[in-house]
Amino acid sequence: MTSLLTNSQAMTALQTLSATNKNLATTQSRISTGQRVATASDNAAYWSIATTMRSDNKALGAVQDSLGLGAATIDTMYTGLTSTTDIMADLKAKLTTARTPGVDRAKIQSDVDNMLDDLKSAADSSVFNSENWLSVNSDDANYNATKSVVSSFSRAGGVVSIDTVDVKLDDIKLYDSTYDATYTAAAYVDTAGVYTFDATTVGTAPATTSTITMTVTPTGGTATNYKFDISQGSTVKDIANQINKLGIDGLTVGVDGDTVVFANRADAAITMTASDGGLVETTAIGTAADAGTAKTAKGILDKSHDVFRDGAWSEFSISSIDISSLTDSPDDLQALETYILAVDDASAELADAATNLGAIKNRIDRQQDFVKKMVDSIDRGIGQLVDADMNAESTRLQALQVQQQLGIQALSIANGNSQSILSLFRG
Repeated sequence: MTSLLTNSQAMTALQTLSATNKNLATTQSRISTGQRVATASDNAAYWSIATTMRSDNKALGAVQDSLGLGAATIDTMYTGLTSTTDIMADLKAKLTTARTPGVDRAKIQSDVDNMLDDLKSAADSSVFNSENWLSVNSDDANYNATKSVVSSFSRAGGVVSIDTVDVKLDDIKLYDSTYDATYTAAAYVDTAGVYTFDATTVGTAPATTSTITMTVTPTGGTATNYKFDISQGSTVKDIANQINKLGIDGLTVGVDGDTVVFANRADAAITMTASDGGLVETTAIGTAADAGTAKTAKGILDKSHDVFRDGAWSEFSISSIDISSLTDSPDDLQALETYILAVDDASAELADAATNLGAIKNRIDRQQDFVKKMVDSIDRGIGQLVDADMNAESTRLQALQVQQQLGIQALSIANGNSQSILSLFRG
């Protein structure tokens, strides 16, 4: 039936053309944006995931920047540390030269002063982005003993986690203008708390090589045995040197005439026994009541060390070594050897600090590579969710354009059918 009011063929052709135009608009949008999911209306789930992951990727980009800044800072500190190790080696060599009898120690001191200045300059100059981890002031209100470099950003189950690489300044700082830790009173005894082994027990050299067993028993603690050998002709000073070389925490000994002097080891009993049966004595080395002013631990190069000079214990630091007034007397030579031991110990601490910082530097380098790969991986994942397949879309565009042209033709033909009704009314 041919109807003047209803053209079903035109209606069908129009619906088909409208659908084609809609699909064509969608395809053209994908081609112009490069995305098949550009808005939430395209695919709400994929759009939400992609939006969150893009945000997380921006956070990872910030992590990359943080790692870059941290790597540069740590590299600066590492350079400062390694430069000081070379100076410390030269300093130990100069002090060893000064141990030679008859040398002009005042002239050697001028070289020592220059080296000490170089050490301080290296520490003070190790600055990046206003950060200096080698020369610090722990009393500053903004001081933080732990420096953190943001190393990762992750999201799991909706929970965001941020990890850091931490650097403990107490392990690497060379100078600290403020005391940063205090020993308890029972851990240090000043000159008033000096106890000794008398000359009768240490003044006689063994007939043959003898092994000394020294037992240190803190009050309420566990006894620890230390052994060292002394040969025929050993002096009291030799015994003192051997004890110092044991590196017993908190224990320093010196020589006063024919006496080995023990100091700064509070509330402990010490027994020395020789393999030939001599050198037996037990003495309490101080008590809490003998404790003097609390000592403090500072940076590696300015922390306090004990030295026995002029019949009394005094303190020194690497940064304040002065050998200009030392003579060839036994006490002065013993003091000089104490300086050498302190520099050697500090050199070992510097090596440990450089090793620690070097390991952290390598860790940050690895983390930088990992974060870069992670950013690329997330970008690829987002692309899998929302990017358009341009090959498929270009093929679809050509097909839809043909469909559009055919739809227009079909609609034109359908509309033309209505025109044929007019011929029925022509005379």
